[in-house]
Amino acid sequence: MSKVFITCALPYANGPCHLGHLRSTYIPADIYARYNRMKGNDVLMVCATDEHGTPIAVRAEQEGVPPKEIAGRYHDMIKHDLESCNISLDSFTRTTDPTHYEISQNFFLKLYEKGYIYEQVIKQPYCEECNRFLPDRYVEGKCPHCGAEGARGDHCEACGRHLEPIQLVEPACLICNSTPEIRESKQYFFKLSHFQEDLKEWIENNEELPPNVKNYALQWLKEGLKDWILTRDMEWGIPVPLDDAEGKIIYVWGEAFLGYISSASQWSKRENKPWEDYWNDRAVHFIGKDIIYHHSIFWPALLMAHDCKLPSTIIAGEYLSLEGRKMSTSKNWVIWAEDFLKTFDADLLRYYLIANAPLTRDTDFSWDDFQRRVNDELADVLGNFLHRTFTFTHKFFDGRIPEPSKFDENDEEFEKRMKELPEKVSEHIEKFKFREGLIEIIRLAKYANKYFNDKEPWKAVKTNKDEAANCLYLCNQLTKVLAVLLVPYIPEKTGEIFKVLGMEEDGITWDDSKVQLPSGMEIGKAKPIFKKIDDEVIEKEKNVLYESLEDEDNMKDIISIDDFAKVDLRVGKIIGAESVKGSKNLLKLSVDIGSKKIQVVAGVAKKYAPEEVLNRKVIVVVNLEPAKLFGIKSEGMILATDDNMSLLTAEGADIGEQIK
Repeated sequence: MSKVFITCALPYANGPCHLGHLRSTYIPADIYARYNRMKGNDVLMVCATDEHGTPIAVRAEQEGVPPKEIAGRYHDMIKHDLESCNISLDSFTRTTDPTHYEISQNFFLKLYEKGYIYEQVIKQPYCEECNRFLPDRYVEGKCPHCGAEGARGDHCEACGRHLEPIQLVEPACLICNSTPEIRESKQYFFKLSHFQEDLKEWIENNEELPPNVKNYALQWLKEGLKDWILTRDMEWGIPVPLDDAEGKIIYVWGEAFLGYISSASQWSKRENKPWEDYWNDRAVHFIGKDIIYHHSIFWPALLMAHDCKLPSTIIAGEYLSLEGRKMSTSKNWVIWAEDFLKTFDADLLRYYLIANAPLTRDTDFSWDDFQRRVNDELADVLGNFLHRTFTFTHKFFDGRIPEPSKFDENDEEFEKRMKELPEKVSEHIEKFKFREGLIEIIRLAKYANKYFNDKEPWKAVKTNKDEAANCLYLCNQLTKVLAVLLVPYIPEKTGEIFKVLGMEEDGITWDDSKVQLPSGMEIGKAKPIFKKIDDEVIEKEKNVLYESLEDEDNMKDIISIDDFAKVDLRVGKIIGAESVKGSKNLLKLSVDIGSKKIQVVAGVAKKYAPEEVLNRKVIVVVNLEPAKLFGIKSEGMILATDDNMSLLTAEGADIGEQIK
């Protein structure tokens, strides 16, 4: 038995969990943890809410409450979301716990004493009205690169570039809106550049690191590492534990990683077990794509400086988009876990987010595709097989597993595939290929349905009862195998299968999939384990999503002339129009733009009936990346006014004529 230390990226305590968080990090981590427990390994899975940093401090000032109150509010929400999705954490704490403060300050002091942290005077914006230096998120202005307004002191949303606060054009304090001045401030830097070669060797030689993590990290190393500023001038955070550092706190990325350790340490105190044994045996980080740099470069360097063992691997889930668009919490283009679970079981979400695409590839959540997979794969394939097996066992064999006789070739092939399945799924999960393991399970369930149809036990029981007995004996064995192997993926639904089989799920091991159910064992009556989702339910969910979407196509942000030149505006004629089923806002339009005909989904249904837009010449953006709206492909954008969605027309122009 080995020990496994599993960490989930710390959710930032400024909002609840959405589907992207669950897909990239928490569900994959839970599958791996549950699998390892079933394999007999001793697992410690930890997480905590990340509760420091400027966004929480800014929000607290704006609401007039202490930052810890904001963080506590969202800690409770996140904890509820994770529990509702059956994420089996052993410890879920907060980075505002005293234990975390103590560990973080001791860690900082150790690096300082070893010479890996040094002082340096830098220039920073200072607000005279607020009488303080302004950390990155406390100052906004125009981006020096693209000119977009509202750029933050650390990042420009418009062009995606990393910024320093003093780079902003026309900067303003986010709290009082006054113009800050530039002053000198002493800060503390971590010698990240010192570990350039050690990190390169670790990343290149670590065969467990997946390609998406390794390639991203090596790209940064190729550009050359620069030392990291490790402190900030602000009150909210962990104070720098040095006599001459009053008013300075440890930068959130200098202490948030240690949330893994402080969470484990608090678990150790409760369980009286040393967390170090788990970390030193095998440590696996589950994170999202957006923090690969921090976990593959900065965190390992901190551990090297502290002479700690490095993690075995880092598993990074890629992005989840929503109905073909980038997910955006600010524009309310998002599905929150709590809202999803008001209508659907958590296991349906766990299944879909894993089955949809490999973890190392970006993917999209589509309501239509979610419905299709649940109905086709869970209800029609898996659910149908289970229901038929249990039903016919009761009908023809008094609810008891029949005694088998000599198998024919089809029986032997069925048994062979069934016995091979646990090892196949195990190999995939060991390699973090969770989707591939799930595919193997569903593939065998499909094969089992065909086997059942070919055997026709409802006929064979009248002419050759031994053949019917063989069929239902093997199918009952497979129900148990499927239930065991699906425990890491859909733990609630497998509990329902075990209940029919008269088994307790607690204590089930992976090897139990190889133990046969005895002939004569009584099973419970069949009941629908997976129900189909009606069209009306999905249409309602799509309506809620689209009606809450803020118009992100209003082009209010300032762009450069070069950016505008990239927009291809042409005159198009609407030659077809129809309402989008389930939406009050959208029309599906067929538009002739001269060189071809394109399909556009436009949010003008409240202003126009389909027949009212026919034959109108409108202005169309024709070089947009196609997107899906309500599951319908949209290849462009019709221009309309912002307030009442009146179409912008060009009746005197020729079809296909370019607007310049």
